Amino acid sequence: MSVEIHGRCDEKFASVKDAFAKNFEDGLDIGASVAVTVEGENVVDLWAGELVDAGDKAWQEDTIVNVWSTTKTMAATVMLMLADRGLLDFNEKVSTYWPEFSQNGKENIQVRHIMSHSAGLSSLDQPIVFQDFCDHDKIASLLAAQAPWWEPGTQSGYHAITQGHLQNELVRRITGKTLGTYFKEEVTTPLGADFHIGTPTSAYPRIGVLLPPEPAADLGLDPDSIMARTLTSPPLDALVSRTDTWREAEIPAANGHGNARSVARIHSAIACGGQVDGVRLMSEEGCRKIFEVQTDGDDLVLGTPVRFGMGFGINSEYQPLSPNKNVCYWGGWGGSLAVIDMDEKMSFSYVMNRMLSGTTGDMRAANLLMPLYGSIG
Repeated sequence: MSVEIHGRCDEKFASVKDAFAKNFEDGLDIGASVAVTVEGENVVDLWAGELVDAGDKAWQEDTIVNVWSTTKTMAATVMLMLADRGLLDFNEKVSTYWPEFSQNGKENIQVRHIMSHSAGLSSLDQPIVFQDFCDHDKIASLLAAQAPWWEPGTQSGYHAITQGHLQNELVRRITGKTLGTYFKEEVTTPLGADFHIGTPTSAYPRIGVLLPPEPAADLGLDPDSIMARTLTSPPLDALVSRTDTWREAEIPAANGHGNARSVARIHSAIACGGQVDGVRLMSEEGCRKIFEVQTDGDDLVLGTPVRFGMGFGINSEYQPLSPNKNVCYWGGWGGSLAVIDMDEKMSFSYVMNRMLSGTTGDMRAANLLMPLYGSIG
């Protein structure tokens, strides 16, 4: 289908705009946005298409959506800031900050294990419903009492939802504020970024609801496997993202709301060594902690190899997103993707409303990344 592309795009990156339009022409997207910053400057800021279940209403400049696990990059930014400010040590035991956590064999779990999905707490023993994830105190208490499902630090097993609760509780114990509040005060407000972990009701009219992906095929998983126990306890239902309960909760692994512009804006600070437009989030050394490899190999939940650094996936032969070395990324269920390239001082973000089945990005984002790097040369 033919679609009108809105926004701005530097001529040098015209191929990204063309690729963005082609995603629509090929029927891959309904509504979406893409943004790129280089050395802190917004060189691509585009949006197009329609909203879901809203008649023929168009995606607007200020439309925001639930980006699912792209939220994890924001939570990781907060954790990196705390470490850079001397308030948190990634090599310290979690129980140093959260004494109740040292139960059932978790005494030696370190903060870095939470950052790299290797804490052995990818889901919960106790059956819950998805709405329980909106009750932070309940989930934090259950995680504190639970035994790890595998030896912490030995292997990653994607903590799809629980990583955010673990990080949120650490932030609360250290700062006395929730992660979403700290994020707003120390990141989004100084940077003027329209991204929310715990979305205010005033922003609800701007939220574009998501079109859930087609039901996944039955993979015939062993119900006792870590993968099955993580993905089905409880099974994810994308429609929960349309509820007020979900939107107003703080779930730092999954319920962040923003658009490509806001994601790229926040990440531009990391891309530029910790500071953009006079706002310093952390030192360059603090940013580069991202690239300290924590796990490298098959992930017990995703079923594919991943190289995890401190809070982000790291560019590797498993996920070759860039020709450069110092590149980190993560994406959200359904297709959103964020990439930070410190070598190019570049950040990239793609956000959409039509969900496909992938958990960490799909070909729509790849279709944009390839011409982006071609434009950089």
